[in-house]
Amino acid sequence: MSDQNVHKAGFTSSGITKGSTGSSMMSKEAKCSGGGVRSGGPTATLQEMGAKGSTHSSGFTSRGISSGSQASKMMSKEASSHGGGTPRGGTTATVQSISMGGKGGRR
Repeated sequence: MSDQNVHKAGFTSSGITKGSTGSSMMSKEAKCSGGGVRSGGPTATLQEMGAKGSTHSSGFTSRGISSGSQASKMMSKEASSHGGGTPRGGTTATVQSISMGGKGGRR
C-alpha cells in the first residue's frame, strides 16, 4: 500500500509526474534551496523509492515505521541531529506521511 501511495503522489519509475504532489514538493524545495533539490532530502528520497518501488521494504509502511528498518535508522539519525525529534517537513516525516497516503506535511 505504501508504494502505491508514493506513486499516487507522483513519484514513479519514469520520474515525477507533472502537476502532482511530487512536482509541487520538488518546486517548493528547489525554491527554498536556491534552485536545486538536495540529495537525501524529501523529494530526492521519495523519487528514489518511487522509482525502485522500495518504500515499504525500506520500512516506511502504511502502519508506521518498522522497527529495525532502514526507515527507523533514518528517523533516529534525523532526530539526533535535531535535538531528539524529527522535524515537520523533514525527510523522515515527509516520506512517512506520503507512504501513509498523506501530503507530506505540505498543502
